[in-house]
Amino acid sequence: MSAVERLDLNDFEANFSASTVTELSSVALGGRIVAVSDEFFAEAFHLLLVEVPAPSLKGQFGPNGALYSGWETRRHNPDHDWCIIQLGTTGSITGFDVDTANFNGNEAPAASIHALYDADLKDPTPDDARWTEILPKTDLGPNSRHLFKIPPTLCYNYVILRMYPDGGIARFRVYGQVLPVHPSSNNLFDLAHVFAGGRVLRVSDQHFGVGTNLILPGRGINMGDGWETKRSRSKGHNDWVVIQLGAPGELTEVELDTHHFLGNFPESCEIYALSTPDGDNWNEALADHSKWTMILPRTKLGPHRQHFFELDNVENRTYTHVKVIIFPDGGLKRIRIMGRKVDEPVASSSRSTLPTLIPTPSMSDPQSQIFVIPVVPLTAEEFAPFGQVIQAYSPAHPARKVIKVTPANGGTAEKFHKLSLPISTYPPEAGASVGISVYRCEPLTDISDGITVLRTLERHPFTNQAFIPMGSGSGEGLEDPANSYLVVVAHNGSNDRPDMTTLKAFVANTSQGISYNAGVWHQPMTVLGKPLDLACVENQIGDGNKMDCEILDLDPASTYILKFTQ
Repeated sequence: MSAVERLDLNDFEANFSASTVTELSSVALGGRIVAVSDEFFAEAFHLLLVEVPAPSLKGQFGPNGALYSGWETRRHNPDHDWCIIQLGTTGSITGFDVDTANFNGNEAPAASIHALYDADLKDPTPDDARWTEILPKTDLGPNSRHLFKIPPTLCYNYVILRMYPDGGIARFRVYGQVLPVHPSSNNLFDLAHVFAGGRVLRVSDQHFGVGTNLILPGRGINMGDGWETKRSRSKGHNDWVVIQLGAPGELTEVELDTHHFLGNFPESCEIYALSTPDGDNWNEALADHSKWTMILPRTKLGPHRQHFFELDNVENRTYTHVKVIIFPDGGLKRIRIMGRKVDEPVASSSRSTLPTLIPTPSMSDPQSQIFVIPVVPLTAEEFAPFGQVIQAYSPAHPARKVIKVTPANGGTAEKFHKLSLPISTYPPEAGASVGISVYRCEPLTDISDGITVLRTLERHPFTNQAFIPMGSGSGEGLEDPANSYLVVVAHNGSNDRPDMTTLKAFVANTSQGISYNAGVWHQPMTVLGKPLDLACVENQIGDGNKMDCEILDLDPASTYILKFTQ
């Protein structure tokens, strides 16, 4: 590997700030330790911990010796030790931070880094022939951070860190550009999501929690993995964040999540959007408020809940940046900007062009392709193009305005009307009638570390089909969080086969039922965690054995990887 540049720590922000690159190895994205040669003194999982700098554990001892927040192997290795890491998402690598904090006299004297891409996410071994050197063996020093910048690589999803001959490394970061995951322009998705190539460009303040957390997968575990500003003491104060969307898009709605923020949520918010053909112009526009279009007027927020808002001034308009203003201060967990991608070129020096992702040599078909589909929590809004979500709603998750809600049972219940209606296009002579069946489903076994592969889709051209969870097959209740199920859908294409550019994947909990629209391609019912019974409401002919079910095994030349985001 040529043109490796060793950077001074003062150059970190200019080269590895969140506004220009993403920490691909982050555990928040799903980065993990795959395998390690030795971790006698300190376990390798410390390498990926968010905590920086690594704390000193001086004077503390365990059964094997002194304790360190880092990875430390035993002495006298004749050659080298190694650690294999799966990146949180596939991307092009541009640099590293190899930190030997608190290791002084027992630090790793030198290190090298290799990378590979595996389409099936099958964990590689240290002697895999596909490893490509991206950082040659380089000297390290004690108790210091070592920053390396390299020319952008091809896209990879695994790295192996080798240290020579042994010793300790406290933290290890891999920086680069995310390989964006975008559905077709007809499909709604979160344009701000990190996996879509979204990026937090600037924030007014991030005293307690950094702005880049706002576009991470999932809903996090506590206030620490959200964005939180300090308390303001001046009248009229507000804080703000600017997000560059992963692609230009026509926006539809926004989700603002104050999960875990109970007494420190913002009082209200406003949202503005900007369309610029040049990614650098947003910086200039930041100082000129007139260039931004208000898409959500000032709106009250509440604690510890997901807020869904329909946007104004978005019809037939394309935007590239969003600015969220909070009043007067506080914390947000996540921001989701829902919209449809607009396929138009955007010249931008800040929006990176990734090197081509090439098929791996292990694939028999040189034309084969790999697609990573994020599995996101099921919501009625995102599922709407494919069917309906059948569920009750709470004040924290209010029902959409189109749903009629009335008191029932003498005021002891609420009724959510007509969430889904049975529909049939069978000819009258077929004698179809509505029936309720029960599917007892065993859990998916072909899943590892939140990854599975889509192999089959089916559709029902004549009737819609509703599935409603009833409880586990063992008789346990719905409250068990291990009961959930996978929902994968796609529209029909012009060739009367699934249009895989519209493919979307969701995880549903057992308080949610689903109804597939007639003709929508979907994965056969797939249960996660534990066995689950589901009632199926559908139109049937005769005894139900004559079904309009068409099953399609997917072409192995293209691999569709389903990756759970939380």
